[in-house]
Amino acid sequence: MSKISIAVIGAGLIGKTHIDRARFNPDVHLAGIADPSPAAAELARSLGVPCFPDYATLLRETRPRGVVVATPNVTHAQITIDCLSHGAAVLVEKPIADTLVDARRICEASRAAGLPVLVGHQRRHNPIMRKAKAVVEAGTLGRPVSATVMCTWLKPRDYFDVSWRRQPGGGPILINLIHDIDLMRHLYGEIESVQAIASNAVRGFEVEDTAVVALRFRNGALGTVTVSDTTAAPWNWDLSAGEAERFARQDVNAHFYSGTEGSLTLPRLELWRYRSDQGPAEGWHDPFTEERTAVHTGCPYTEQMRHFVALIEGREAPVCSAVDGMRTLAATLAAAQAAASGQAVHLPAY
Repeated sequence: MSKISIAVIGAGLIGKTHIDRARFNPDVHLAGIADPSPAAAELARSLGVPCFPDYATLLRETRPRGVVVATPNVTHAQITIDCLSHGAAVLVEKPIADTLVDARRICEASRAAGLPVLVGHQRRHNPIMRKAKAVVEAGTLGRPVSATVMCTWLKPRDYFDVSWRRQPGGGPILINLIHDIDLMRHLYGEIESVQAIASNAVRGFEVEDTAVVALRFRNGALGTVTVSDTTAAPWNWDLSAGEAERFARQDVNAHFYSGTEGSLTLPRLELWRYRSDQGPAEGWHDPFTEERTAVHTGCPYTEQMRHFVALIEGREAPVCSAVDGMRTLAATLAAAQAAASGQAVHLPAY
């Protein structure tokens, strides 16, 4: 099989991650990097890869079959649409865009071009989530009833030296909560309505530092998420799942999914069920059985790049399509709107 030509637009922190995963994928030829910074040019020189100051030149001169878009959120839509018009499939970092209008533009452009767009919600590619998805789809939990998610940690003071992080839109609802909402949608399906309350009582910035969100899923299940960046707490995906080496991994759970026949914790993958040899269990007086699955560790970004190659070749359907990314964005924006208005926000039926 000939190698797939893939280019990366944006060589910041996440862009470098994609560049690294592309370089070490045996089925990928890293065609080039587009980024105007001197640091990007130096990185490209060290790798023996062409670097372009703008993405238009990269697309014209390298003609890649796939492009990773790892640029600021506000630029996602136009760059993605331009890549599609040049005949390249796209892996665009999350969120798919910064507005629903732009997210819809990407979806329409993908359909018109007949080319796939993969949204970089990398947690879906984690072996833990793949196992959790299989458990839920097999009906092991029975009918979904509730989901309880924690997204609580402490961001250091210098994190807020950047002014936009102290202003509306720069807080944990839009920056961090989107990841957890995406995982909840991935396991439980579409969200019908959202309610939320937020507080900035600790830091006193314009933006929230803490929020509680309540979700109603279309299958009747209910979900709650507590998100805060000002708590001395380990209960969040980043610290518990071990996806990023820069965080010390904590042996705790952050997600709890409960159904009529069983419950599942993540990332520890503990499955709780009534398993009686004396016939059907009646309820809380019966003994509980706990089973834990220890999955092999794996880098979600490595798996995401492998999947992107398969997507380009038409061998797999997108794990997180443009439409999927748009729906996750819609639910997250609804949480921000609900927190600001004090009113429930109803999402459209898809």
